[in-house]
Amino acid sequence: MSDTCILKLGGSVITDKQADCAINCEQLATVASAIAVAQSGGTVVIHGAGSCGHPEAKRYHLDQGAKSGETEGIFVTHRAVSSLNDEVVRALREKGVPAIGVHPLHTGIADNGRLVGFETRHLETMLALGMVPVIHGDVVMDLARGACIVSGDQLVRYLAVKLSIRRVGLATDVPGVLDEGHVVPRITKSTVLDLHIGISKHTDVTGGMRGKIDELLGLADAGIGSDIFHVSRVGDFLNGKPHGGTMVRGE
Repeated sequence: MSDTCILKLGGSVITDKQADCAINCEQLATVASAIAVAQSGGTVVIHGAGSCGHPEAKRYHLDQGAKSGETEGIFVTHRAVSSLNDEVVRALREKGVPAIGVHPLHTGIADNGRLVGFETRHLETMLALGMVPVIHGDVVMDLARGACIVSGDQLVRYLAVKLSIRRVGLATDVPGVLDEGHVVPRITKSTVLDLHIGISKHTDVTGGMRGKIDELLGLADAGIGSDIFHVSRVGDFLNGKPHGGTMVRGE
């Protein structure tokens, strides 16, 4: 699947994190148009939850797991992120992209907060048929905790390796990783220690930018580089052009 790329849409890009599941339909339509006209060999879209999931997960303490008889949060959180996924798929299909939603709750399994299994054969078949799987941060069952939240960034790391995808891009609401207001052009494990990376000021149970960088450095250890850029540069990334953002690479 060397020609296939993963495009991750940050939750802050497609929702208003200060509101309750307020979906940015205008932004979604713009991104969908860029994907529709891109000259790529196949795309897996992964999106964050934004305001459609993080507040619910925090309210029900899903970061601590789930106990027998206390599972309402699993349903409520999955319903919220699924509603956002429906809107992302709808926006893509309106632009002619053959998108289809894939829910991690149905096909993934975690152990102590980390994804340890995710069926990928159906994703490979979808891609072979020219379809665009649209996957999202979700609550999944956890062998140790009962349930946990698996972020879109964790999905990026896991699926890029399992699908042997070499191009990974993360579209955000900032032009790249910022250090004191300036875009950091390249990050490795040795250089990240000197950076002053902020945390999300919004409700986020998955680690914000710091969590994102940790996942991408782990991906770099597997020999897969990634790029972080402003959402307005989605088309540039998909078409292999400079995007003015941050590259995360191995040493």
